Amino acid sequence: MKKIGVLTSGGDAPGMNAAVRAVVRAGISTGAEVYAIYEGYQGMVDGQEWIRPMSWSDVGGILYKGGTLIGTARCDDFRERHGRLRAAKNLLEHGIDNLVVVGGDGSLTGANIFRQEWSGLLDELVENGEVPYEVAQAHRQLTIIGLVGSIDNDMWGTDISIGADTALHRITDAIDAISSTAASHQRSFVVEVMGRRCGYLALMSAIATGADWVLIPESPPNLDEWEEKMCSVLKKGRENGRRDSIVIVAEGAQDRKGNEISCGYVKHVLEDRLQEDARVTILGHVQRGGSPSPFDRNLSTLMGAAAIDAIMSDQMYGEAYLIGLIGNKITHTPLDECLQKTKAIGEAIKNCDYDTAMDLRGRGFREAFQTVRTLVRAVPHDPLPGQKQRRIAVINGGAPAPGMNTAVRAAVRLGLDKGHAMFGINNGFAGFANNEITELNWMSVNGWAYLGGSELGTNRHIPANSDFYKIARNIEEHNIEGLLIIGGWSAYVAALELHQRRNNYPAFNIPIVCCPATIDNDLPGSELSVGADSALNSIIDSVDKIKQSAVASRRVFVVEVMGERCGYLALMSALATGAERVYLHEEGMRLTDLAKDVELLVSGFKGGKRLGVIIRSEGANDTYTTDFMCALLEEEGDDYFTVRKAVLGHMQQGGNPAPFDRIFATRLATKCITFLEDQIGQTEKESACIGLQNGSFKFTEFLDMMRLMDMENRRPRQQWWMQLRPIARTMSNGKAKSSDA
Repeated sequence: MKKIGVLTSGGDAPGMNAAVRAVVRAGISTGAEVYAIYEGYQGMVDGQEWIRPMSWSDVGGILYKGGTLIGTARCDDFRERHGRLRAAKNLLEHGIDNLVVVGGDGSLTGANIFRQEWSGLLDELVENGEVPYEVAQAHRQLTIIGLVGSIDNDMWGTDISIGADTALHRITDAIDAISSTAASHQRSFVVEVMGRRCGYLALMSAIATGADWVLIPESPPNLDEWEEKMCSVLKKGRENGRRDSIVIVAEGAQDRKGNEISCGYVKHVLEDRLQEDARVTILGHVQRGGSPSPFDRNLSTLMGAAAIDAIMSDQMYGEAYLIGLIGNKITHTPLDECLQKTKAIGEAIKNCDYDTAMDLRGRGFREAFQTVRTLVRAVPHDPLPGQKQRRIAVINGGAPAPGMNTAVRAAVRLGLDKGHAMFGINNGFAGFANNEITELNWMSVNGWAYLGGSELGTNRHIPANSDFYKIARNIEEHNIEGLLIIGGWSAYVAALELHQRRNNYPAFNIPIVCCPATIDNDLPGSELSVGADSALNSIIDSVDKIKQSAVASRRVFVVEVMGERCGYLALMSALATGAERVYLHEEGMRLTDLAKDVELLVSGFKGGKRLGVIIRSEGANDTYTTDFMCALLEEEGDDYFTVRKAVLGHMQQGGNPAPFDRIFATRLATKCITFLEDQIGQTEKESACIGLQNGSFKFTEFLDMMRLMDMENRRPRQQWWMQLRPIARTMSNGKAKSSDA
């Protein structure tokens, strides 16, 4: 039997508990014995009661909790060899030679040193008579699997670390609130965010909130002109109608010589040069605390399960690897390499070698910075001599999705900055036929970065009959040369209808690009859609409250979520909430399955279970409806539990977009404008949909897009998230049917 230790170390990060839960439950499910090492490396050095075996129920109810329930602490002893010697002895007393370490670069550096010294430590323990020779021989290698738990997201080897998304939620919520009070008083606010010497949180929160200026350590401003340039941009913004100014400063911000740029200094510059009130807000540890976001819960769960898979496979025996997320895929990278690259970034910033620092942060980081530099402008650049102006229209289609406005804002401003004329088509394709088309300027989309819904208007109307003639006439009247369609399934079908009628209507022979925006995440050519993360946030917020209600009264809740016949929302919300059961159209529903689940619930409540949550996708089955399920459970539950239903409905489509959706929408819109620029003027004009595929943004031509669509069920033929179904089943059920999630 493998024995695995799991510890959390360094600064706490939301999602650490979810990671511990995943490691424990995945480990138990594979037959391993899992030990929690309390208080990080200090607990490993102290041993005894600080290293304890974990049962299934020991990690019940911790999925949604912030911080780390097994504790974390700084440990000076572990920095020295004598401390690591004691730690090795304590692990051997329990037969542990596999460690899952959840922490930042400092914690993972310590783990890597520990592994490198392991053989020598064992020899010393044997020589001192503290460990029998046979025990040392049985555990000659130490396997380390690292999960990056840090809100700073400053570790090379993963696109995002555990806790970073939650921190972005805290930051964007705060800045959204600050913006309203700043606008009321026409005031400037300087907001400091965490990140140490990494500008990720500052950069991404600037994109997500529509901030007016941002300072990050990887690309400092020029020594002599940055104050004047910043104030000039902010002043022009006020002259053009902005009522507030938000400047975001990373805590490690510096100038090009490495001198600190503090919030206090920025405040002084603004007040001195703009002659107006400025306020400083240092968000501090509020960024680190609270319940983890759905993204962090699922990220932690997938990483924790992957850590156990790596250990159980034996392919990484005696090695050290980091589990990361690149694009949308879980990856394994040698820990040595990740630590070396992370250290190189820090050294580059320290040595004022900013090009190297930006290169090591990755292409996505650099592209995001370039996008921000455009979006924070008060007015677009003047057109270059000889630059050809293109005429590009933007339209929303399908049901509203949080993030649509963000995508429109980014597309319009990026297009205008390149010298193009940008048009907004109101009220979807019905508005397109009715000539509801207006030219947009820089300020037309001001404040749209964080607005939910669709300011342009949207609906599920698909062109038919006379619509095509009217749309073609309006394209010709406005001389539209490229079309960006932001929306869901109906929008994609409408795009295909136009594309297929190019021979009959020459006006349709323009490049069209579709940007996925739907909470259902049911579109071809992209693993994720704008709006899906926001919908998950709404669902998880509701289910968390439902669980608090249910646990107080021994109750089972059947929660119906949107998605029609696509099970993405149902499956991912089940994973993030620890629901006992999830019903999907992709798997089908049978009466025998329902009967089995009823038996498990009754057995669980007889054994002391206090709550039950079942999530049902709205299109799971036309006969076994939510009402039917509730009636069945109520009848069979007898006196053990009561049953309630919760149909979440359109609240999943409402509200402001989550940080992930704001950032994702901006990145997609940037690629779409570049695509249209490249295609306009070409003899053979291509039309395509954009999406995230295998870790990068790719375009899928319309002909291929049709092949990827399951028209009958209105979902992609291949659904990557179904690969996560076994993990969701393991986390919720496993070998302990009677435990709470």
